[in-house]
Amino acid sequence: MLQVSKWRLFFTILVIAGSVYAVTQSSVNLGLDLRGGTQIVLEAQDTADITVDADVTARTLEVMRRRVDALGVAEPTLQLSGENRIIVELPGLDDPEQAVEAIGRTAQLTFHPVIASYPTGEAPEDEENLVLPGDPGEELVLGPTAVSGEQVETAIPLFDSQGSSQWVVSLDFFPEGEQAWTELTAEAACAPPGSAERRIAIVLDEQVISSPAVAVDVACGVGITGGSTIITGGFTEEEAKELAALIQGGALPVPVEIVEQGTIGPSLGEAAVDASIQAALIGAGLTIVYMIFFYRLMGIAAAISLGVYAIATYALLIWIGATLTLPGIAGFVLAIGMAVDANVLVYERAKEEYAENHNIGESIVAGFSRAWSAIADANVTTLLAAVLLFFYASGAVRGFGITLSLGVIVSMFSALVVTRVLLEIIGNIPGMEDRPRLMGMTVGQRFQAWIKTAQPNLLGRWRRWIVTSIIVALVAISGVFISDINLGIEFVGGQLLEFSTEQPVDIDELRATLADEGLPRASIQQSGSGNVVIRTEQLDEAQEQVVQEAVDEAGGGATLERSQFVGPTIGDELRNRALVALAIALGVQLIYLAFRFRWTIALAAVLAMVHDLAVLIGLFAWLGKTFDGVFLAALLTVIGYSVNDSVVIFDRIREEMKTRPDEPIAKVVNEACLHTVPRTINTGLGGILILVSLYFLGGDTLADFALALLIGILIGTYSSVFTASPIAIYFEERFPRPPPEPDPKKVTSRRRARA
Repeated sequence: MLQVSKWRLFFTILVIAGSVYAVTQSSVNLGLDLRGGTQIVLEAQDTADITVDADVTARTLEVMRRRVDALGVAEPTLQLSGENRIIVELPGLDDPEQAVEAIGRTAQLTFHPVIASYPTGEAPEDEENLVLPGDPGEELVLGPTAVSGEQVETAIPLFDSQGSSQWVVSLDFFPEGEQAWTELTAEAACAPPGSAERRIAIVLDEQVISSPAVAVDVACGVGITGGSTIITGGFTEEEAKELAALIQGGALPVPVEIVEQGTIGPSLGEAAVDASIQAALIGAGLTIVYMIFFYRLMGIAAAISLGVYAIATYALLIWIGATLTLPGIAGFVLAIGMAVDANVLVYERAKEEYAENHNIGESIVAGFSRAWSAIADANVTTLLAAVLLFFYASGAVRGFGITLSLGVIVSMFSALVVTRVLLEIIGNIPGMEDRPRLMGMTVGQRFQAWIKTAQPNLLGRWRRWIVTSIIVALVAISGVFISDINLGIEFVGGQLLEFSTEQPVDIDELRATLADEGLPRASIQQSGSGNVVIRTEQLDEAQEQVVQEAVDEAGGGATLERSQFVGPTIGDELRNRALVALAIALGVQLIYLAFRFRWTIALAAVLAMVHDLAVLIGLFAWLGKTFDGVFLAALLTVIGYSVNDSVVIFDRIREEMKTRPDEPIAKVVNEACLHTVPRTINTGLGGILILVSLYFLGGDTLADFALALLIGILIGTYSSVFTASPIAIYFEERFPRPPPEPDPKKVTSRRRARA
């Protein structure tokens, strides 16, 4: 009999209750592609010193992007429109007016010495110095700028619980700013306490936001050292966060003016979203049916566990205020696969144990124990990458990291806690110990017996498999150089067409019409004014006429309001940050795997992942598919799946090598791969059922996404056995492990025995 763990049962009930409450009380924020949001069109203005051109506008856009990220607006879209306009789209804001004000402010931050203070209206005219209102009822005469915002390295909002008990902004200066700040405060400290000259004015866009006096304990001529200071001003939490975001983002090169503001519809049509939900439900249903067919009661436990996983992950997304977009859904799909994989690993281990001891309770306990290391290593490597993508990337890549991080954590909980509780309850049903087939312990025994008897030598010619993998990767990646790469408008920009129509347009119907006309990737949105906005690649006159006719027919007449070039939404800075985040993530994974396994194994896993990416990218190039944000989400998912698949096999190899250290490495690796065949088939099939449903039912928008993941799963499954494992054999033979050091206790024991 299995003993039901009370703490696991209590924790499971608590998580389910909390998740149900969160889901019934609120809903997750949806991104621009799923729900739409607020659209702002800003126009850069010339100044006396700067004439606006494309370069100035591009620099302005990057400052705005940093501000939006710092404000905590998840998954925004910013792109150039012509030479002097910027389109900003922000999903799900409670107060869009506040965001608009923060984004559009020039944010020129300066620090000035205070020369004098006068009652309001009594300050003399001063052509050399700046006169600005200070505290209520006073005007300040300020000296020249001593420190500028460009010399501030970081700005962080903090609650000063030990001092003023209010929200403040903590500043850290760059070295040149630190020196200037020290000199400014050193001079102010020489003025008598209480005098205006002892104050420092902090000015944002020609408004004094704070004018604190230098503390009396600061010595004259010494000043405040250390390169940091605190801005006070009676801020609320929101005001402190906004001020820190403005300072951290930097000043705009030129002022901007809002020329348009309104709402914008989702870039993915309602029909596409509904179809994808339907496809996901059908695929998940088929996966559950298969799990129940193959694992019986254990499969039912896995199905319930997956349900807990889904609702708990959704509740966490609500709790942290995350914004769910298509890349986020990709992370969710990958985490579902990992949740299924964890259950399969436990079940296969339990079945192996039952074949040896014929005790269901002991087999289940041993299954969890023996599967733990593989589950932990696979999830930790994925979690490391996801967390680094969250902290170092931005935009869609960051959204993927958020969802995947939450999914990995919840998937481990659902598999190791919820599933175990359910199996403990099922195992205590009277008579269950005598029904191993109903429990699922004996299903698939014939296949396992055949593998054990036949011992097919999958890796007998492991060198040929390495050569084959290299050839396949090279042939695939050559498509990038031979075929014309079709980059989406997210990377290279494209054309924006806006139409006013005589009657409301069915966006999904128009999307289908343009897909039939050869524009399946066109992004179509309804603007708040009732206009139709279409973003697509650059069109020639004939293609533009086709779009005009399609909108005209759908809208009962249409007028082209504007047609202009728009820049990429994934610009150079965003792309570089994503690449840096990915490189760091891969490096950390390599270090972790080298620590947990050995550097030979770690390098084999990473090289197999590179092989998978080369094949996927190359196949998409040969097929003429578009490389866009959807493909980027799929690519990140494949990276996670590939490493996860290899780690599971390597965990089994590590286990086999400990028990058979003197046998040839090729034989040990081959048998380890054979032991994991049922797990590989069942895990891969679960993901394939969902993705096939999404490919055929999800519509044109999501078909390429599903196709990329299908290719990734198939290639990842192949490479974990026929690429990663042979590479591991090569490195292990080329750089053999040192012989294990003798156990001092055993040596002493043998010496005593001889004596």
